[in-house]
Amino acid sequence: MSLVVPASGNKPATRIELSPWELQFLSLGPIQKGLLFLKPTLPQENSIINLIDHLKSSFSRTLDLFYPLAGRLCSSVNEDDNTTCFFFLNCNAAGAQFIHAAAGSVTVADILEPVDVPRIVHSFFPLNGVRNSDGVSRPLLGVQVTELVDGIFIGCTVNHSVADGASFWHFFNSWSEISRGSGEIITLSPVFDRCFLNDVNNVHIPIPIPQSMLPFRPLARPPSPPQSLQERVFHFSKEKIAALKARANGEMGTNKISSLQALSAHLWRCITRCGRFPEDQETEYMFLIGMRPRLSPPLPAQYFGAGAQSGSVSMKTGELVDRGLGYADWEMNRMIAAASSEATNFLESWARDPKPLSAPISSRARDSYFTSSSPRFNVYGTDFGWGKPVAVRSGGANKPYGKITLFPGAEEEGSIDIEVCLFPETFEAMMGDAEFIEAVAV
Repeated sequence: MSLVVPASGNKPATRIELSPWELQFLSLGPIQKGLLFLKPTLPQENSIINLIDHLKSSFSRTLDLFYPLAGRLCSSVNEDDNTTCFFFLNCNAAGAQFIHAAAGSVTVADILEPVDVPRIVHSFFPLNGVRNSDGVSRPLLGVQVTELVDGIFIGCTVNHSVADGASFWHFFNSWSEISRGSGEIITLSPVFDRCFLNDVNNVHIPIPIPQSMLPFRPLARPPSPPQSLQERVFHFSKEKIAALKARANGEMGTNKISSLQALSAHLWRCITRCGRFPEDQETEYMFLIGMRPRLSPPLPAQYFGAGAQSGSVSMKTGELVDRGLGYADWEMNRMIAAASSEATNFLESWARDPKPLSAPISSRARDSYFTSSSPRFNVYGTDFGWGKPVAVRSGGANKPYGKITLFPGAEEEGSIDIEVCLFPETFEAMMGDAEFIEAVAV
């Protein structure tokens, strides 16, 4: 393991303020996503070492452009009242973590062929078990390159209080561009400016957070899902998703329900039905909604940071199952549409009354689901110079019962892969559910 600093050693900025979108994640775990590649054909015995050295060198050069990721979080007491504190991003070039590891007996097939995602995948990620608030002393970014028998897995961990999914893949894509030989020129240069906060009423930077919230309580669950939970990846073809979308819009007499909303509601209904929860029990489906285009004026696509806030839909279990796909979809559509007008309200209300998100706890009595990531991220464009990845997997952070992670399909444009964390008996029931089996590729 080593700490890698920006290649140039420059420090263009010493301090970046954090917005409510970023501060809300302090109590949670980081983002962990990784890519599985077939091992490239290499001409020399020592060429795998050359490849690792090349990845490390290009990683350092990428940090020149994404220099905040080599920094640390910093906290300080508010001397005006001594009851609150501030968190900000200190661009001190302390370094990002880089690990070269080997899993000499593990093959690509060992990862892809089992019905459940093998637990060993979680060991392919660095910085396991940390919380985002630990960024005051731990690296904000870590990369682990793991050699397999016939493949390479590149696992990336990024502090969620300095980046969301869009920024995570912006970094990953840019690193691969530089590795392929783009020099220092990348498709989309990151923007770190937080000036948009000056236009939001009643948001004064830095935002004071009550010290009573600190230190954050120890994680209520282990860094990986409990042994009672399993993870599976389901593939939905473009054709099946289009059919769900047409069905949902037809049931509601509209054309506003999106493909992703149709698929999300379908999964929600199937899991809830197979979970056999009481009809009068409340069920909830939560999203992280990207707010860059929803702010007025919108933030640029290359804005680097966290620019997402949560939204949720809830109803009785019986209502969700009995009223049809279109009804659940329409409720999702209304919630997401309303979020477009609530970006400023969220920033103002959070600054006035800070409430860091809390990690849900896995429970057999809980009918609650949380979706993260997006099939719109350019996952399979992350080519380091020896071909595109064959699969994407996530790490063990933030994995309670009901965690749902969305990825684009590996082969067909418009298809979607969904990673789901559930109890074994729920998966077993889903495999016998005709409506679920009709839509999924198994």
